[in-house]
Amino acid sequence: MSNPPDETLAQAAVTALTGQLALAPKPGLPDPRDRGARATGRDHNSLRWSAKALEPGLAAMAAAAHRTGSATSELRAELGAIGRSTEHSVGLAGGGHRGALWVLGLLVAAAALEPRATGRDLAATAKRLAAHPDRKAPRRPSRGSSVSVEYGAAGARGEARAGFPHVRRALSALAAARSAGAPEPYARLDALLTVMSTLQDTELLYTAGPHGLRHVQAGARGVLEAGGTATEAGRAALAAFDDVLHARAWSPRGSSGLLAGALFLDSLPLPVVVSSPARAA
Repeated sequence: MSNPPDETLAQAAVTALTGQLALAPKPGLPDPRDRGARATGRDHNSLRWSAKALEPGLAAMAAAAHRTGSATSELRAELGAIGRSTEHSVGLAGGGHRGALWVLGLLVAAAALEPRATGRDLAATAKRLAAHPDRKAPRRPSRGSSVSVEYGAAGARGEARAGFPHVRRALSALAAARSAGAPEPYARLDALLTVMSTLQDTELLYTAGPHGLRHVQAGARGVLEAGGTATEAGRAALAAFDDVLHARAWSPRGSSGLLAGALFLDSLPLPVVVSSPARAA
């Protein structure tokens, strides 16, 4: 049974996910323009609704972490079981968010284990959790794992076992864009493009192959090199990039879940450092 801190973490994670969904234009990804799934095949309102179905499962993951107290193999197995149950619930609510559930589930559990840690330290805690095998996971290979083997891409598991490097890159991009004076929606879009520019997205590899992946990475870099989405030139490059991805039905879905993870870590309160009183001279 979860308690208020567990529920608060779960709510923050869902808020991060819906915040990611609200951004527009997101090249090749569902956003508020997608009413009735005209552009990406996923209706924006349906995705917002099904995102809410993650909250009970995420709260249960936080509760499991609080109860266990450390990043053990037993906790990893429990998180896997909760995750599969949550996937079923999300499917009944409309589906989607499988990648985001993986990212947010590990990060929520890490935040429950280390409530005073910073975002980057929490990524390290999630890395320790992901290092344990999920002993009760189905043995059949997933599409992502099959693509990872075929192309040598890290995939979702590799990203977690490396300590979520693209979540950390997104956090750095957010900080840089904000420091440069970019409004928050543009800072978030720049963070998304930063992830896209280097992520070996297994969904893209499956649908578009290595050539398509390289094209998407180059397109994301092009927007950033044009000045980012806070500039007129960057927004023009983003619009052109978005048109190309929609025309080719290429969807870099892995990037969106990692951005949600970064937004979740970014939303957590900074740990309070209590300094010891200065000694009298």
